[in-house]
Amino acid sequence: METNVPASNNTRAGTLSGTLLVLIVQINTSELLKTALLACTGATVSFLVTLVLKCVQRWLK
Repeated sequence: METNVPASNNTRAGTLSGTLLVLIVQINTSELLKTALLACTGATVSFLVTLVLKCVQRWLK
């Protein structure tokens, strides 16, 4: 039989902070920079494609 015991705020805070610390230790700065660069590139391409599609839509009207 399973009992559902609600987690206290201390348990939640401890679990969250422990998870964040593990992630911070495992993140490599070069990987972080590569991820940021890819995110920036993706956002820029998305913005430019949106502008081009708006121009095409105006041209077709």
